[in-house]
Amino acid sequence: MTAFDVITIGRVGIDIYPLEIGVPLEEVTTFGRFLGGSPTNVAVAAARLGRSAAVITRTGDDPFGRFVRSALAEYAVDGRWVASLPGYQTPVVFCEAIPPERFPLWYYRADHPADLEIRPDELDLDAIASAGVLWLSLTGFSQEPSRSAHVAALDARRGHGITILDLDYRPALWRSPREATAAALSAVPMVTVVVGNTGELTMATGVSDPDLAAEALLGAGPELVAVKLGSSGALARSRAETVRVAALPVEIVNGLGCGDGFGGALCHGLLAGWDLGRIVRFANAAGAIVATRLACAPAMPTTAEVEALLAGSGDG
Repeated sequence: MTAFDVITIGRVGIDIYPLEIGVPLEEVTTFGRFLGGSPTNVAVAAARLGRSAAVITRTGDDPFGRFVRSALAEYAVDGRWVASLPGYQTPVVFCEAIPPERFPLWYYRADHPADLEIRPDELDLDAIASAGVLWLSLTGFSQEPSRSAHVAALDARRGHGITILDLDYRPALWRSPREATAAALSAVPMVTVVVGNTGELTMATGVSDPDLAAEALLGAGPELVAVKLGSSGALARSRAETVRVAALPVEIVNGLGCGDGFGGALCHGLLAGWDLGRIVRFANAAGAIVATRLACAPAMPTTAEVEALLAGSGDG
């Protein structure tokens, strides 16, 4: 059995992004089609950094589903657990790109999208247990049967490796904020690392200050909380130390996908056994590079690109 460095589970889709940057979406006439979905992007990011990565998800039995599988192969992400489901559609999301800070998303997902049809009895629990990192997104807890599949994956991970929960809160994909908070509170004690931005930490804890929210999450059981602070950089807290890094000065094209680049780099650094400061600086730089590019999955940087940015900034 192949033991993967990173296995991600959950959302996948097609990103339809405007090729005309700075133009309101209603006026855009040309678009690009890209692989997307946060857990999928994280697997791509890890693979770009030289890690063996696989995705557990579902697509529709449609042309976009076929594109997902071909794109994963192109990015060297194993797609053995990406099944196509007749009668379902591969989700699509549109983005408006108005730099430096306006990047709203519009989700076109059925009531029961394919990527929430992952079932617990279909999981390869031995592979999940043996992976160096299991990465889950909170969105996967928003509906059954995906919720039960994610819980089964967490059960398989007890005592095994690094398990990361991305709070990844997308209000449009939940029936209510209260349900998302309840799901987060039930999942956090079962993981070793929690990742989120300030809004997501507030959703999970009710605390707006990122330091205090990270402290609250650590009190629930995880060993590390990583906070994406956008234009303010990043923060990471363990029980032993706190690390803050400033944002790197880059020209922003699209702020979407930065967190996924950060996540893939976080996986890489944790697997390498780096000290927390190096991990956060590297992940922060990876996210910054993604911000300079239009798409998400195709934008994920290589190790050489991240190290070059760090060296050029004097933070290498």
